[in-house]
Amino acid sequence: MKISVELTLTPLQDDFETPIIHFIKKLRASGLTVLENPLSTQVYGDYDTVMDLLQAEIKGAFMDLDHVVLGMKIVKSDRSDYEPHF
Repeated sequence: MKISVELTLTPLQDDFETPIIHFIKKLRASGLTVLENPLSTQVYGDYDTVMDLLQAEIKGAFMDLDHVVLGMKIVKSDRSDYEPHF
């Protein structure tokens, strides 16, 4: 089963960019389809593969940061090729 996941990592600290960049680079290294925009990062792929990756990388980010918020949305389908039709 294919899924699409949207993530927003928000470190609650002055130097917030460094941990976000580190998190995104770890996701990119997975070989999955990873797309970024200024507000979030999307990961696309097989459910088990994506969730295994996210479990490990979210845990790592939470262990590295004292205060952090992660917002996540999951859609059951691969929406990586979505283009607006309007």
